[in-house]
Amino acid sequence: MKNGRSHNFTPVEKNFMSLISQTEMTTAIPYITVENFPQLGLLTACKFLEWVSENPDGVISLPTGKTPEFFIHWTKRLLNGWNKPDVSELREKFGLDKIKKPDLSQLRFVQIDEFYPIAPEQTNSFYHYVNHFYLDGFGLDAKRSLLMNSADIPLAGGRHFSEVFPDLEVDLSLRYREPESTAEEIRQQSIFLIDKWCTDFEQRIREIGGIGFFLGGMGPDGHIAFNIRGSDHHSTTRLTDTNFETKAVAAGDLGGIEVSSRRLVITIGLGTITYNPNATAIIIAAGEAKAEIIKRSLESEPTNLYPATVLQKLPNAKFYLTRGAASFLSDSINQWFRVGKWNDEKTDRAVIDYCKKNEVYGSRVRPENLQIDPYTALIPNLSEYTVDEVIDRTCRKIRRGIKPEKNKVILHTGPHHDDISLGILPYINQQLLEESNEIHFAVMTSGFTAVTNNFLTEVLRFTKKLLMEGKVQMVEYDDFFDRGYKMKIGKDVYHFLTNVADENAIERKRGLAHRLVRSIVHIYGIKNINSLVDSINDIISILRSSYDGEKNPAKIQSLKGMIREFEEELVWAHFGVPVQNVHHLRLGFYTGDIFTQQPEKKRDVEPILELLRKINPDQLSLTLDPEGSGPDTHYKVLQATAEAVRLWSKEKDLTDLSIVGYRNVWYQFHPSEANVIIPVSLSDMSVMEDSFSNCYLSQVNASFPSYRHNGKFSTLARKTWVEQLKQLQLLLGKNYFYQHENARVRASHGLIYFKEMNVDKFLTTARELEKRMDPSDVG
Repeated sequence: MKNGRSHNFTPVEKNFMSLISQTEMTTAIPYITVENFPQLGLLTACKFLEWVSENPDGVISLPTGKTPEFFIHWTKRLLNGWNKPDVSELREKFGLDKIKKPDLSQLRFVQIDEFYPIAPEQTNSFYHYVNHFYLDGFGLDAKRSLLMNSADIPLAGGRHFSEVFPDLEVDLSLRYREPESTAEEIRQQSIFLIDKWCTDFEQRIREIGGIGFFLGGMGPDGHIAFNIRGSDHHSTTRLTDTNFETKAVAAGDLGGIEVSSRRLVITIGLGTITYNPNATAIIIAAGEAKAEIIKRSLESEPTNLYPATVLQKLPNAKFYLTRGAASFLSDSINQWFRVGKWNDEKTDRAVIDYCKKNEVYGSRVRPENLQIDPYTALIPNLSEYTVDEVIDRTCRKIRRGIKPEKNKVILHTGPHHDDISLGILPYINQQLLEESNEIHFAVMTSGFTAVTNNFLTEVLRFTKKLLMEGKVQMVEYDDFFDRGYKMKIGKDVYHFLTNVADENAIERKRGLAHRLVRSIVHIYGIKNINSLVDSINDIISILRSSYDGEKNPAKIQSLKGMIREFEEELVWAHFGVPVQNVHHLRLGFYTGDIFTQQPEKKRDVEPILELLRKINPDQLSLTLDPEGSGPDTHYKVLQATAEAVRLWSKEKDLTDLSIVGYRNVWYQFHPSEANVIIPVSLSDMSVMEDSFSNCYLSQVNASFPSYRHNGKFSTLARKTWVEQLKQLQLLLGKNYFYQHENARVRASHGLIYFKEMNVDKFLTTARELEKRMDPSDVG
């Protein structure tokens, strides 16, 4: 093992390691791989309780956010049911059967980090999180805890942070420059007092011996706590800014990038975490989206580019990973290629990756080149025809992608609004051009979390203005508030798009306002104009009094969701799809809570099943993301859809049903995984960019961006398609594209990959994914 480190695994860890065959471990820090996210939580909970049994008054520091969901779940379940038969069986299986039930009340707790400033009573503050889930949930003693309460940190003149920083923005340049006003003098003095508080917080941690058990997640840039890429390995507790990747992830907590981009953080440092040389430090990560940063964190020498490399100095540091999070490790890649039956996918991946790694065209690769590469050398019967065979299989995938589809009933589905468009719009565009096809779209959740309070407030004010000026004529009709509001909803869509063509921004907003009026009447049961205006005023008042990131009341969630639904109707109306062919399922597991519910049969599966029966599609598309690679809504929708298809297969012969599994901006297929490749032209890209910008009104400002791109998701999708073309240009050669006999291939400047399956293959794939995520499947 690198750096001469030994494999210092405890009994609990050894029991979990026995569940998955691992042939080698060459990383700079030891790691344990488990099958799924719930199992990751169980491993972490068992290890935590094992450590507590040996250190009943030790110092612990535990993470916030979504990553510890199953750690919290399993810790409470183990403690609450310690002597129950099912828990006793688990304890025996994983090495906890020889210890007494741990008492957590004597532990000392250290909060890892916090946004600054933020009111402690806000449910999106980490102070609230640790109080709710750890102090109350685990029975920890608040008096033995070091917490980060923004309201308790002293500021100049004993002021509250809302007085010193009224816009909740802290200008750290005041550390180094002269203040230019009395207000800036107060802010400067306050910043110095915050710095002193951080120094005192650090000292208090060290006075109790440092952190004995540290559990943390990892951000997309590799940050631990809020120690972002570039942090000093000797850093201590401090008030600091963060980078775009971190702010993009925090946008979901704080109500948008507009808020998170202006908010600082207080965080313990890398030196804080490693101060105690005997500390047990564990980093947990789930999902293939984390695989690249996990690889760099575990396989690099100590460097401030990858904060987790600081843990190499701790002999008791480890990473706990799901199989997906570990998938890019050299150990995992070696095992994937070397273990199990060899197949065409392995050959294709090895050759495509060889071309990319060596920046060489496939036509120039010779057998002797492949024989010296560690993975292509494993290809059975390696010959001068090997690369040609890979090229031929790839070309067949492209030919499948340009084959016309006629006389089909097609149902395209997506977890959120814009998922379908961002994933496969160019493919759908070709289907829509064929008039014999009947095409439907279904969005499975209401998507309300993607609409900011500011956006809704602005639209409501504009709508109220139109009402007061008598410019919403439909409300004057006698039957409007009884049933008229349900009529001619397609007219709103047509009015909006007509004014997209006319470049009339005011009339576009008027089209949205009309739909908003219909939605408010529906949700609130409005019976007259006065009540309508009163309701709009009430909603604006609620939004104004809400803090950024606060969970909205159910009716406002519904209103935001209906805005997203209108946006989806606008997109497909671009292509002449009638409003009645765009279906809004609003599955009930989607609640906006930090830990979302699991899908239920009656609430979440039956609506999908009923839609399948009604439409009776020949083709069904859906997102096919691996575990933890995007919003967990994606997986849960897949889970519910798979169950609906399984139930439908008991009623009807689905032999001819085609399932298209696609991905979009969150994660991508390797070309060896896909069996269909769609050419994407500049025209396709323009249509996608224009329809996104003109129709997804609440998303144009990218309030909740991907950490990979500071801007619209449509731009990120376009970049993804272009990168996927580059991925295969080396294998196939550029002349394959610009000299191709087919115009669509000649015009391609991007590619989309997806996987087409029959029902049996899809259900098998879904079961494999379910096994990776099922809380009851713990090995």
